[in-house]
Amino acid sequence: MKVAVFGLGYVGTVTAAGLASVGHDVVGVDVDPVKVDLVTAARSPVVEPGILDLLGGAVAAGRLRATTQAQVALDGADVSLICVGTPSSPQGSTDLTYLDRALDGIREAMAVAAPPASGRHVVVVRSTVPPGTVEEHVVAAFAGASAPAGWSVSAAMCPEFLREGSGVHDFFHPPFVVIGTEDPAAEEVLRRLFAFLEQQPHVVDLRVAEALKYACNAFHATKVSFTNELARIFRALDVNSREVMDIFCEDTVLNVSPAYLRPGFAFGGSCLPKDLRSLLHMARANALDAPLLASTIRTNELVVSDIVDRVLAGPDRRVAVLGLSFKMHTDDLRESPNVDLAERLVGKGFDVRIYDPIVNPDQLVGSNLRYMESRLPHLGRLLSRDPREALAGAGTAVVSTTDPEVLAALEADPPARIIDLVGRLGHDVESLPGYEGIGWPA
Repeated sequence: MKVAVFGLGYVGTVTAAGLASVGHDVVGVDVDPVKVDLVTAARSPVVEPGILDLLGGAVAAGRLRATTQAQVALDGADVSLICVGTPSSPQGSTDLTYLDRALDGIREAMAVAAPPASGRHVVVVRSTVPPGTVEEHVVAAFAGASAPAGWSVSAAMCPEFLREGSGVHDFFHPPFVVIGTEDPAAEEVLRRLFAFLEQQPHVVDLRVAEALKYACNAFHATKVSFTNELARIFRALDVNSREVMDIFCEDTVLNVSPAYLRPGFAFGGSCLPKDLRSLLHMARANALDAPLLASTIRTNELVVSDIVDRVLAGPDRRVAVLGLSFKMHTDDLRESPNVDLAERLVGKGFDVRIYDPIVNPDQLVGSNLRYMESRLPHLGRLLSRDPREALAGAGTAVVSTTDPEVLAALEADPPARIIDLVGRLGHDVESLPGYEGIGWPA
């Protein structure tokens, strides 16, 4: 394929050289003539292990060129990959100036460049941009009469996952290939473009593709801060944090795994809340600030508050709370966010009915019983014998269990509003009118 790469920084240089090395005909475009001259001479404008060999081979084979003229790159091109910088503005928003300039250059070049034989050209954003950017900037730039004559333009998002210092390796071994587009023709072009990776692409809508890079980078940043925050606390306690984290990382079932990385309701139970508080107390006792851990508790509280506010905003005064323990398959109510939710709704004057497939107030003992008596002493009169009884007359159901009996009751007689706190209720429930996800659209 013939490919135009706009921007010859870290991402653009590695992308252009990588695609050329596997047989694509690539022209890199940059407004900086120094970068263009360097690539033309098979020298890299960025420092990356392995990039010189990759560039040298691609240039020598005649598959990689560079220019300051967009028209040269667009002539007969099937794809434009936009790899320009998207820096922060002084207020923290994303500055899309370079993206818009690239789009202007592409549109102007199309007016004089020959279109590809198919007439179809795909403009692909590789830069990290906020969700909605491709629709609002790329799609809009080529909509209707904006597309030059002879060119049929599609838009897509194909985020990169290159780390500086290992970009060449990462280009050929990405964690996944993501194609964001609603256009089947654009999808097919990008499948062909990246077929050499021999990975099955994730084809998603534009906004999911745009958001993914933010999710990845935010998690990476959180992991760094989390580890360093723990290290500060452990150092004051004469603990070798490197040894702690070496063993920590061996747990690939919970610690380094997909566990706990699914959107849902707040955490609770007898371990996580108390251990977080204990860590924070250790930090304070040693005059240390631990803002990430402190904010974790605050964020958890906001999850519960959000559901309370959403119920308050509705017209219904009778609410069914389906699921009470802090997670399924246990009757442990200690610090359950569902108990907190029910308590707040009762305090707001709602008529609350509760069903949990396991919790039986007559069988609660010990600390579990004491916790329940302190938070919901009237649990006995709030509990229903089955989910249908809890749902009778309820306008809203707040669901935190996937118990089959609960799902069947929701399908048989759905309330006007269903707020899903678990994200695994299944298509039959999620397709019901009035369904809402806690953090995802219906």
